[in-house]
Amino acid sequence: MHSLKKYRRITVKIGSALLVDRSTGLKRDWLASIADDIAALAAGGAEVLVVSSGAIALGRTVLGLGKRVLKLEESQACAAVGQIALAGAWSDELGRNGLKSGQVLVTLGDTEERRRYLNARATISTLLKMKAVPVINENDTVATSEIRYGDNDRLAARVATMMGADLLVLLSDIDGLYTAPPALDPAAKFIPLVERITPDIEAMAGAAASELSRGGMRTKLDAGKIATAAGTAMIITSGTRLNPLSAIERGERATFFKPSANPVKGYKTWIAGQLEPAGRLTVDAGAVGALLSGKSLLPAGVRNVSGNFSRGDTVAIVSPEGREIARGLIAYDAADAVRIAGLKTNEIAAVLGYEGRSAMIHRDDLVVSHSGVMETVQVEG
Repeated sequence: MHSLKKYRRITVKIGSALLVDRSTGLKRDWLASIADDIAALAAGGAEVLVVSSGAIALGRTVLGLGKRVLKLEESQACAAVGQIALAGAWSDELGRNGLKSGQVLVTLGDTEERRRYLNARATISTLLKMKAVPVINENDTVATSEIRYGDNDRLAARVATMMGADLLVLLSDIDGLYTAPPALDPAAKFIPLVERITPDIEAMAGAAASELSRGGMRTKLDAGKIATAAGTAMIITSGTRLNPLSAIERGERATFFKPSANPVKGYKTWIAGQLEPAGRLTVDAGAVGALLSGKSLLPAGVRNVSGNFSRGDTVAIVSPEGREIARGLIAYDAADAVRIAGLKTNEIAAVLGYEGRSAMIHRDDLVVSHSGVMETVQVEG
């Protein structure tokens, strides 16, 4: 059983299928029940942030567009209609419990670009200080496929780490993580506790189960990697029942992901949580060992450079086996990084024609994301 009462700042992510019925629209009874749960947590001293999907699904219902595939501009129009209805419903239900609320719509750049990240964090922090519940969603009215999060699981993880939440709750149409997608494999076993998200754990992920949702277990595990690396615990549980947060308190089935024992903090939280790196550097085994021991990445250890990035962009560092082991802010543009890959530090100036930095990524701008250590998980038979 996992009690929510010990957590002081909780981010709750709510999927579209939980909030919106494809035929009748907004599920008012369900929304009222989770508003009651949030009010109970707030009464106990917790700060609650809500990441709420549902704008496009609700707008589609309001506009009577059925289940057909929407064009981009139609999805954006649905979001415009649905978002105003969704925000009003949240305001009504939280207000019924004596809580104020504030709507925050974000695009990918608001968490990926450092200045906008700090601005978004300041806005949400101020809402919390004013005892208002931030209700956050991607701004689907302007986001396109090239500049979107793609799912609200990762957005919720980004918000949780940005705001220093100590718990992220992903409410879904599945009650936790299984050894295989239970809809496809009746023998799949439920996993109540994940010590660490290993490659074996990632291999258990399936695809999205509902056409209303853009996410699936894979995106939830992506969210888990972002959250736990920053010291935020995570719970995946079913949101289909009424009062789903109270259900966690009652001991209903849920998977708990432990936070890292050595979380990244401050500035490095932003680096570690970057959703889409601008490029990839494949390094040799010697560089892997150096990075795991806390050293900077030197050009000599880089074997391959891919991507179109600029100095200061976030890039992924990949082991010889193809596994991402770190992320960091690159000190060179892509063209120059290609030219100096594999070179010793004293050879850089002769190739580039200027004195570049000795490290391709300095350790102060680098976060190791995977040590390659395989850990076990507890499986409920």
